[in-house]
Amino acid sequence: MNGRLDEVDGRWRLRFSRTLGHPPEKVWRALTESENLAAWFPTTVDGERAVGAALRFTFPGEEAPPFEGQMLTYDPPSALEFTWGDDILRFELRPEGAGCVLTMSATFDEQGRGARDAAGWHVSLDRLVAHLDGAGPDSGQDWTAVHAVYVDRFGPAAATIGPPEPH
Repeated sequence: MNGRLDEVDGRWRLRFSRTLGHPPEKVWRALTESENLAAWFPTTVDGERAVGAALRFTFPGEEAPPFEGQMLTYDPPSALEFTWGDDILRFELRPEGAGCVLTMSATFDEQGRGARDAAGWHVSLDRLVAHLDGAGPDSGQDWTAVHAVYVDRFGPAAATIGPPEPH
């Protein structure tokens, strides 16, 4: 479990770093193209891929209402940052050998979301890696098992907001 939770400027930031055996350009496509996002990201991402562009996020199964965001950084193939509702998501790619290092962060207000969101992003990143590796969509760890580990790591203050439905 490589997620970290830190308080930064009065908000909470989850941070993940994964070394991938794929070049930044391939990973960038998985982070930005709709057909690739569908394999691992929890929502669709509609809107222009340009700084300042309005974005709309929709859950495929309509588990929750759609919501809005805005593209903050779009620097292919190294940095992507946008608001995701009230959260800020950032993806950075750094070349390393024939692959790259992906660093993902999610910044939000409520510490109690820490374990829940860490488990969700951890599983999503597992799905991203599986997609890049050509494995099936069910590759990776179960959310419930991952959540329990993050509850233990981050402590009770970071686990006051429970799992999203249908977990």
